[in-house]
Amino acid sequence: MQTREQKGYVWKKGDWWWIRYADWIVEHGTMTRKQDLASKLAPVLPEHRRLTRPSEDVREEQKRFMVRINGSRKAPECNFDLKSFARKVWLPSIEGRLSASTLHCYRYYWNRVLEPRAGALSLRDFSTPVAQRLLDEIARQNPEMTKTTLHKLKSMLSAIFKLAIQQDYRNGPNPLRETSLPRARESGETIAYNLDTVLAMLRIVPEPSRTVIAVAAFAGLRRGEIEGLRWEAYDGDTLKVTRAMWQGIEGEPKSRYSKAAVPVVSPLRGFLDQHRLRRGNAETGIMFETRNGTPLSMNNLLNDQIRPALDPAKIPWSGFHAFRRGLATNLHDLGVDDLTVQRILRHGDVSTTRRCYIKTLPEQSVAAMKKLETLIDQTSLICNGSATGAGKVELVH
Repeated sequence: MQTREQKGYVWKKGDWWWIRYADWIVEHGTMTRKQDLASKLAPVLPEHRRLTRPSEDVREEQKRFMVRINGSRKAPECNFDLKSFARKVWLPSIEGRLSASTLHCYRYYWNRVLEPRAGALSLRDFSTPVAQRLLDEIARQNPEMTKTTLHKLKSMLSAIFKLAIQQDYRNGPNPLRETSLPRARESGETIAYNLDTVLAMLRIVPEPSRTVIAVAAFAGLRRGEIEGLRWEAYDGDTLKVTRAMWQGIEGEPKSRYSKAAVPVVSPLRGFLDQHRLRRGNAETGIMFETRNGTPLSMNNLLNDQIRPALDPAKIPWSGFHAFRRGLATNLHDLGVDDLTVQRILRHGDVSTTRRCYIKTLPEQSVAAMKKLETLIDQTSLICNGSATGAGKVELVH
């Protein structure tokens, strides 16, 4: 599908020099030859207002512009709009690399926020000013949106154009590189359960919620990682996080840093060992399962057992992640250094220097958890199934 090389036609209109040209565009999955396309080329300088023909600097800009247009003659099928590229190239490229929950999040923001505003724009001609106007428009139309969400949207767009450059769908640099986040409200303060709140929960919730809360509070596992636990991952001293569940879909943990072993403190060991006995001294299989042999949903557990126990006692519920934040806070208050806390929580969002060159030995993680164990022991919490309904384990969900 070769076409002759174009020079483009330049004319002056108002305060701008314009250029007219033709181009191949992939639109709604169909490749179409568009004629009489026009684009602003350069502003008219004061000393050139009387000119009827473009000056030398404008002709140079014309050549640069048409190099990009003529380059598409070799592969017009690459002239995607943003919608087509995202759906045909970008989203399929991340499906096998990201967790199900992260992929769901990306699809949500693409379908609800980005595609309606930018899907029809040309991938090749998308520029930094266009990107900045897009971010500003999203912030203006959604005053409730937080800066964290805007940063996520910018990162998604940046990833789309990074892939487009890598696969030769357009030239660099990445148009998102020089954009700035618009002003937006900060995210709300997050909640961390303190140790007293955790122990109060453990005294009143029934099993298996009691053991689930112990795992979340004393090992810092995420809800999906708890759903994905198997008995093979528990050896009495550690819990090896190797998989996670999201809406019934089994997958990898959140990141490669999340795929690691967590020390098990003595009180948590007591909860797990008693839970194992109630499950017939299981050695293999799903750790928290329904009668149907499927992983127990944390949402169902919350609605069936946890909230009915906490609400009458006026103990506020702030989500499963508050246990994870609480563990970090408790360890920090005990004087455990931040790098060791990071290792226990299996975070990967630290600086490259700290992550790659400063190593925390496993013995340090164990020692840190021992400190927490001593603090829990001082409360005289005994894992003896004394909580209300502690012996009940049958859930059908």
